[in-house]
Amino acid sequence: MQEPSDEYEKIERLRRAMYSRSLSPKFKDRPRRPLESGKSQVGEDWEREEPEVPSSLIAPRNIGAGRSAMRWFLIATVAFFVGAVGFFAYYFTIGGGASFASSPGDIGISISGPLHVAGGESAELQVAISNRNRAALELADLIVTYPPGTRSPSDLKSDVPSQRIPLGTIESGGMRQVPIRAVFAGAEGQRATVKVELEYRLAGSSAIFVASSDYEIVFSSSPLSISLEGNSETVSGQPILLTINVTSNAAVPVKDVLLSIGYPFGFVFSSADPNPARAGVWELGDITPGRTVRVAVRGTLTGESGDERVFRATIGTRKTQNSPGIDTPLSDNSYRVLVSQPFLGLGISVNKKGGAGVIVAPGGDVDVTIAWQNNLSTAITDAVIVARLSGVQIDGETVRVAEGFYRSSDSAVLWDKTTTAGALSNLPSGAKGEVTFSFKMPPSEVLAMLKNPNLTITVNAAGKRLSESGVPENLQSAKAQTIKVASDLQVYAQGLYYGNPFGSVGPMPPKSGMETTYAVVFAVTNTTNKIKDAKLTATLPSYVRWLGMYTPSSSENVTFNKDNGTISWSVGDIESGAGVSAPLRQVAIAIGFTPSTSQIGESPVLMQDITLTGTDTSTNAPVTRTTKDITTNIQGDKGFKSADSTVVR
Repeated sequence: MQEPSDEYEKIERLRRAMYSRSLSPKFKDRPRRPLESGKSQVGEDWEREEPEVPSSLIAPRNIGAGRSAMRWFLIATVAFFVGAVGFFAYYFTIGGGASFASSPGDIGISISGPLHVAGGESAELQVAISNRNRAALELADLIVTYPPGTRSPSDLKSDVPSQRIPLGTIESGGMRQVPIRAVFAGAEGQRATVKVELEYRLAGSSAIFVASSDYEIVFSSSPLSISLEGNSETVSGQPILLTINVTSNAAVPVKDVLLSIGYPFGFVFSSADPNPARAGVWELGDITPGRTVRVAVRGTLTGESGDERVFRATIGTRKTQNSPGIDTPLSDNSYRVLVSQPFLGLGISVNKKGGAGVIVAPGGDVDVTIAWQNNLSTAITDAVIVARLSGVQIDGETVRVAEGFYRSSDSAVLWDKTTTAGALSNLPSGAKGEVTFSFKMPPSEVLAMLKNPNLTITVNAAGKRLSESGVPENLQSAKAQTIKVASDLQVYAQGLYYGNPFGSVGPMPPKSGMETTYAVVFAVTNTTNKIKDAKLTATLPSYVRWLGMYTPSSSENVTFNKDNGTISWSVGDIESGAGVSAPLRQVAIAIGFTPSTSQIGESPVLMQDITLTGTDTSTNAPVTRTTKDITTNIQGDKGFKSADSTVVR
């Protein structure tokens, strides 16, 4: 604030000095100088010295050049775009490109015809094509794709999948009317689609363009109808008959008709009339208008009580004679059958044992009991029960029947109202009872040449009840029981001194304190069934020792356990017929016996606890056989006397 005041005082003092009279004498006159006329150089712009800027802050010179190039590029792009728009506007309006200004959307395809078509009858559709484009449609073809099973009215045997109709050139604004006629096939209520496509080209182009339209039809009726007839209820295992009726509803013959039947689980086909061409397929040929073709199928149906089984039948045609099945289904139907419990419940017991796995020994007694029960809510009349024996031939003289009759001609046992004093003439609902018979199984000698012999008892029951809708009037029921015959496996043991294959050493009869050597021979025979995993074991007393020899050592395997004195023979598999129709299995073992004085006068045991075990491959039952102990009384050894059996001093 002080500095402006000082400046002002200086200026003020100078002004007073200039105008002061006291100071004017002190100023001398100055000489005047002439004015010179000269031209001053005046710049057009104000000039100012700019401060020096660091080079790091100065932009490169090429930025300006880049901006200029970008500006020219944008100008060129705009010019090209404007030129292209102009060129294409000219080309597609006045020039040769006008022919490309067409669209499938400007091609009208109109299809008219019946909405409901009777299957198997000829129907006509009208196809109208209009060209609303400014260019002509050249080399136009109409392609019609028919639903499966469509046939030509002029050739009903031939399947017509599609048809191509040439239309030539359709001018701009032009129209074509094309009638198409075909025989359509389908099930009643089924919908099918006819697809119409127009293929065309444009002038100056080799590309193919397509416009399309669809037409849906509904089948008012099927050319063929199918129905199934039979019992709506059956008993498990009882024969069943199913009748299939195929009727033509068409005004013209239906060519090359096939019938296909799908069987439910548990159905076993037995026969049919006519016979099928293949499993479940019948070739019915041509069916004329109004004709009905019947197919009868027989078989058995098994299942649990309350199960429902469904048979499905389909009728149709195929494209060619070589087609294995139906290509175009025309009609189908299904039939439901209820599996009910047997009208007469049957149960079989053998020797008071029921179910599978009943085993009887050769020559054994067989007691059979057949229990029955009326499972219906109504009475059964005139019941008959028949038991047939099959497999092993039994001796009819051994058959004993209570209130029945054995018919030897077919090995059958029968019971009816005459043999049971009227007991089977009327069986009220829920009634129970039983019938019995017995026989003897053939002995081993008779069964020796048989392999895995079995005997089957098949029981059939029949009766009548009042007819009910959809259920059989004549009733049948069946039950079976298989009896397996066990193989007659035998084991034998024989002591040898005189026939010892190893050579005997020591006194005979045996003397106390001295060792006498023996051989023990084991032999195994088998009749009908193969025995697997067979093994024989025996135990040596403390006074008998194992000599470590056996024969045949090349084919048999014998071991000795010195801790418990057990001899083991690994027999393995014993084939059926061993020792009967084939060589028996045997092995000889060497032992030494040193009697004590306490055994004088006795016939001590040389080998004890002889046991043969294995598994019967036919019955899958374990088999165990034993034989008596071997003593010094070796009767059967050639040259042996009874006096040689006791120990002497």
